[in-house]
Amino acid sequence: MADTAQERTEQPTPRRREEAREKGRVAKSTELNSVVVLITGIFSLKLTLEAYGNQLADFLTTIYQDASTLELNTQTIPYLSFMVLKVFAFVTLPVLISIMIAGVVINFVQVGPLLASKAMKPDFSKMNPFKGIKNMFSLNALVELIKGNLKILIVGLVGYLVIDKYLGEINNYAYLSVAEQINLLGMLFLELSAKVGVVLLVMALADFAYQKYQYEKSLKMSKQEVKDEAKQYDGNPQIKSAIRSKQMQMARMRMMKEVPEATVVVTNPTHIAIALKYEPKNKQDAPIVVAKGKLKLAERIKAIAQKHGVPIIENKPLARGLYDVCEVGKEIPAAFYQAVAEVLSQVYKMNKAKLPELGEING
Repeated sequence: MADTAQERTEQPTPRRREEAREKGRVAKSTELNSVVVLITGIFSLKLTLEAYGNQLADFLTTIYQDASTLELNTQTIPYLSFMVLKVFAFVTLPVLISIMIAGVVINFVQVGPLLASKAMKPDFSKMNPFKGIKNMFSLNALVELIKGNLKILIVGLVGYLVIDKYLGEINNYAYLSVAEQINLLGMLFLELSAKVGVVLLVMALADFAYQKYQYEKSLKMSKQEVKDEAKQYDGNPQIKSAIRSKQMQMARMRMMKEVPEATVVVTNPTHIAIALKYEPKNKQDAPIVVAKGKLKLAERIKAIAQKHGVPIIENKPLARGLYDVCEVGKEIPAAFYQAVAEVLSQVYKMNKAKLPELGEING
């Protein structure tokens, strides 16, 4: 028994679907394309059949009337060729244009806009005869064989029923006029085509559903494949963790370099430390948080502050509030202006020097 981890039980990721489309692997039923083109051709032919019948009747009448006197030479052959081409183009051009549009539309509906560049590259592995023999005895080959035989059986049955309906008229075909012959052939062709087309359409829709199911099944992934893809495109979690750790370390180093320039350090006293910088001479609106930390990081901030003579003030509520709300490099919110102003006032008293314009941060 295969390892459970390797069983394809997971839904395909968007990247998996994108790669499949790049290789030209899409859920597509060629039978649905054929049937839609067939029905479109029949419908367009039906619209032009009456006018085509009149053109063909006039053409045949002219040919029959002039058959005894018409000579085939360099003057008459171009004329006859033009008449044949005119009648042929009258019925075929609308049909050809309509089925061309139908073919493009049904392909677009099934797969959407697609330019599979990878599918255009030569793949010599497809020329492997052993692989071809293996495919001949695969489940997919068996399904295609059953579909083909079923299609022949149903189409043959529908064709027999339609022809049997017109069997009397067919037996008297030689006694009908040209117009009646054309009309009978048109009716027989349209009814046969319409009924066969409906049957084939139902089968084609079933085939499309089957192709869709097979496609989704082929794209499913094992748990290991999902993990491998995540590592490949999103990065190895261990590497990402190491990068984040390095980034945090560098951010802390930059933060510590700012502590000596701080105006004051507010503490919890042992768990939290917040370093604030206020320079009213530079028209600074409010103090800025230049560093913050907990536990060991807080101890480092205090140690650096002591080394460089930065005042350290204990204020538990203010320290907790600033730590939870403020970010490093940002100004403190207005809600903390009054409390911070009191701390700066304490610094003034400690330094026995007047801080300029303390009222500026009380507003």
